[in-house]
Amino acid sequence: MLGSVIAWVLFALVLLGIVTRKSWGPRLEARSGLLRRWPWRWWLTGYPETALRVLTTWRRLAYLNGLSVSMRPDRRVIGRDLVVQGTALRPRPPRLVWPVPTKTGLRLRVLLHPGQTPAPYYQAAPAMEHAWRVYGVRVTSPRRGQVLIHVTAHDPLTGEVPSARGPLPVLLSADVGRIEDGEPWLIDLRRVPHWLITGATQSGKSSLLASLVLALAPQPVALVGIDCKGGMELGLFGGRLSALAIDRTQALGLLSGVVDEIQERMRVCRAACKRSIWELPPYDRPAPLIVIVDELAELYLTDGSRESRDEAEQCGTLLLRVAQLGAALGVHLVVAGQRVGSDIGPRVTALRAQLGGRVAHRAHDEASAEMTLGDINPDAVITAQNITEDEQGVAVVAMGGRWMRARSRLVTPADTAEIARTDPPANPFLIQPDSATFQKGETAS
Repeated sequence: MLGSVIAWVLFALVLLGIVTRKSWGPRLEARSGLLRRWPWRWWLTGYPETALRVLTTWRRLAYLNGLSVSMRPDRRVIGRDLVVQGTALRPRPPRLVWPVPTKTGLRLRVLLHPGQTPAPYYQAAPAMEHAWRVYGVRVTSPRRGQVLIHVTAHDPLTGEVPSARGPLPVLLSADVGRIEDGEPWLIDLRRVPHWLITGATQSGKSSLLASLVLALAPQPVALVGIDCKGGMELGLFGGRLSALAIDRTQALGLLSGVVDEIQERMRVCRAACKRSIWELPPYDRPAPLIVIVDELAELYLTDGSRESRDEAEQCGTLLLRVAQLGAALGVHLVVAGQRVGSDIGPRVTALRAQLGGRVAHRAHDEASAEMTLGDINPDAVITAQNITEDEQGVAVVAMGGRWMRARSRLVTPADTAEIARTDPPANPFLIQPDSATFQKGETAS
């Protein structure tokens, strides 16, 4: 009885949604920005329609995709039922809890039959997308004996990503775009101190780096850049960078200065009997330092000469030391490049293992996505491979064993000019080398 009442209520809401869509549709579409912030139209029209489709197709969908089991009495087992896989008598689908609406779709909880595993549900996700006519279905299993089905009715990463507005963010937390559930995409360097960003040319790596610098520019942090493409990308940020290296020789001097700074911060913490700079009093705490590297492979490529090989090896060693020692001392590393495999140079694999945050944009081959996300989740690798050329800025973000789709916002020339006019924090370093490595507005020497 209760099921019939609920079905009739959903049917009435669907009819109301159809009428509403015809009468208010053009007016609502004109206010698409407001709809993205609070998509109440989805609650009125999309949710009832999708929930009704899920409930009415669940039994047949489970049967066709091997999710049902059959219950038949066995006279040899008194008072018990025998669970049999396959197409036996009375196929019984797993129990589906009532769909819970979200901002971009639905969340379903499925209670598994005894002996079932989540594996068939992962394989049935494409069938669910077609049966329910939704953008995407993602299956997780946070608890034993049940799975969660996350239904995305429409792609939230399409359209323009809204700019971050409001009060200044938490220190070392950067709002760089939007994730697939419609929430802000936050890169928190306090939580995940080092990041790796990969992707093919024109896939969105530079846009993400620009979004990161834009979000960090108002904060009291020091930014240093290594851009071996002659500074064409990071050089646009002008005086906001405390230092900029535009070739490998300059990068070697800059990284040497960063390692010296790490050792000096170690000395200060050791003298104060503290384990990190965050335990120091605010007036004695040095400013956080973020090292941004664009086109990592340029630091490792050699022309065959001994001098070139020595420079590449030294750069690899210094980058690895920064990643291993910098987290507790407020020194963070953000590395971007097309490939991060051992084929581009020594110590790259060890460096990659130290970069806990991973961002994979569109890749030309499976190996590139595998290098970035293979040790996180194989499903994330497949998702990264399915990013098309039309989805510029879309990437798969992984950290702490979790992964999701996200898209960085586009940084306009006006935003870039605003960054260039921002001054870095005064005296952010404990040591000042004799070279111009850390001099404002100059490149490393």
